[in-house]
Amino acid sequence: MARTHRDAYGVPHVRAGSISDLAHGQGEVTARDRAWQLEFLRRRATGTTAEVFGVAALPWDRFARRTRMAETARRAHARLRPDTTAFVASYVEGVNAGLHAGSPEFDRLGASPTRWEPWTPLAVFLAQHLLFASLPGKLWNARAREVLGDDARLLSHEGPHASGSNAWAVGGSRTASGFPLIGGDPHRLIEAPGVYQQVRLSCDEFDVVGFAFPGVPGVQHFGHAGEVAWAITNAMADYQDVYAETLRRGSRGVEALGPAGWEAADARVETITVAGRPDERLEVVATARGPVFAGSVDEGHGLSVRTPSTVLGDLGFDAFLPLLYARTAADVEAAFDDWVEPVNNVVIADREGDVRYRVAGRIPVRAEGNRRGVIAASDPAAAWTGWLDPLPRHDVPADGQVVTANERRGPESDAVGTGFAPPHRAARIHALLHERDDLTADDFAAVHDDALLLTAPAFQELVGGLSPGPAGLGVRDAIVAWDGRMDATSPGAAAFAAWRSAFTLRLAAEPVLAPLAEPLTDDPVLAPWLDVAARVGLALESLVAAGTPYGIDLRAHARDALDDAAGHPETWGATHVVTPVHAFDVVATDLAPPPVPPLPVSGDIDCVRCTGSVPGLTDSCTRGSVARYVWDLADREAGGWVVPLGAVGDARDPHHLDQLPLWAAGELAPIVTDWARLQEDT
Repeated sequence: MARTHRDAYGVPHVRAGSISDLAHGQGEVTARDRAWQLEFLRRRATGTTAEVFGVAALPWDRFARRTRMAETARRAHARLRPDTTAFVASYVEGVNAGLHAGSPEFDRLGASPTRWEPWTPLAVFLAQHLLFASLPGKLWNARAREVLGDDARLLSHEGPHASGSNAWAVGGSRTASGFPLIGGDPHRLIEAPGVYQQVRLSCDEFDVVGFAFPGVPGVQHFGHAGEVAWAITNAMADYQDVYAETLRRGSRGVEALGPAGWEAADARVETITVAGRPDERLEVVATARGPVFAGSVDEGHGLSVRTPSTVLGDLGFDAFLPLLYARTAADVEAAFDDWVEPVNNVVIADREGDVRYRVAGRIPVRAEGNRRGVIAASDPAAAWTGWLDPLPRHDVPADGQVVTANERRGPESDAVGTGFAPPHRAARIHALLHERDDLTADDFAAVHDDALLLTAPAFQELVGGLSPGPAGLGVRDAIVAWDGRMDATSPGAAAFAAWRSAFTLRLAAEPVLAPLAEPLTDDPVLAPWLDVAARVGLALESLVAAGTPYGIDLRAHARDALDDAAGHPETWGATHVVTPVHAFDVVATDLAPPPVPPLPVSGDIDCVRCTGSVPGLTDSCTRGSVARYVWDLADREAGGWVVPLGAVGDARDPHHLDQLPLWAAGELAPIVTDWARLQEDT
């Protein structure tokens, strides 16, 4: 039987004599701490959110059904290794033992949690990551090229809701202790409750602290097992393809036009239960390429998506147990051989001084056209022909460093993907580590808090040469005098952000960009990735470098935007406040989520202190670091970790928001491994 202890921040430390009991304990404490979150995640993965939220939730349920998330999860569960199957089963039994309806969300909805199936954790994991890769970007890129031709590249950027993360490590010769250090932070939508759960899993075979996805057993992305530690960032790999399908009803039922002519497609009708209105019947179609997520048979066309998980029937869960058992960097690297998606950069270090970098996951080999946008399903050249092998990897010397921040990593990246994050976060971290041989965990924590915006000089040069009206002179002078740091207390950062948003809106309103407002699909689920103003705001650096992109008088817009920005807030933190997204914000407009104090935060997009805003749309921080950590191989307790809110999802619990002040201040909570300093749950 597992026993759970907690530290001062309510982080669960689960202890058991066997793997089975430990998994059961992790599932049970997760259900106790995150019952509402688990119910919402289960419903998202199975396309049943409209059953409690009504018509507002229908777009997601349609998308989840069309992409066959539950079906892929069941297929992947059926092919798990026996030890993984038992591990997942014990976790699910624990979840079902701990489920309760005590959260305010259940009270407001008049709902109760539903028991999990053996495959539910796999569906939850898939739902978290299906839109974490290239599918939305390919829809945008295809439409942008239709409208702008080759100059669509000027609107290239990581994207407002794309994946991100920082991770870095140094060898033992670079640290005060003589042992390696790892630091980092994943960047995602900041959700309430949080997307990551701090946890410790301890039994006779291993003792691991790290971050887990609620609803998924083990420690998946970031962990410290004492002898070895690991971390990931998104590799920005291109492993999803989007096909333009031609569909019809023929003698064999639904048919799709493939490379060899018309072929039978798999089609069925599913029923979506909708609160407050009649059930909806939805035709769900999959061609030989993959599930059709947009369009319909009656329209005669659609878009399908092909992913490694659907092709292989594998979600990489067989990597989870080997990660927990790992004792060396070689063990961790071998565990990631079973990883499928999302495709990640992995940073690993152990107490013997071995520091490694590798890419983990499955990347298909196919024609270059597949990688650049939407391709015709009937094109024989669009077939997948294998998997990229070997994937990039290298060893880091004892006096070396490795940084990965979603950037292009030189020629090795060409085969991995086509679009990467700007190089600024990676360049800044490299600079902060450069030539240091006395680094400590505190130094790594300070890297997290760095709010310098490396793109600032280019914008200051542009603004400094402009002659705005009287209202804009003060804005111009404040930007030019600014030190380039997006500090919450900075007036210069506030002036810059106000001008940047005004500049974005003026550029986005240019007639040449108007056709981009008509995307390839009008699915509301995909709309955030296809917003013109958001794309323009994030591409300002490349647009400014182009001089007169698309024939636009960029300097005139920049000058007029200075006048628009007059009267901006006094400080960046006045509007740049942490604003977590709750399920009620997304699918229930008439329900207020539990309140979260609007704390000012430093940082912004392209800062190491990633607390992203979307220029032209909002200054609020709704996306950024959803966890921060420092793994010290000399001593686990010398490191630290933090999440944006807290360990418990129930808004009435004292540990619901108790890490928010630390996170907002750029600080870490302590990692406690001494059982005598923990309090056992009763």
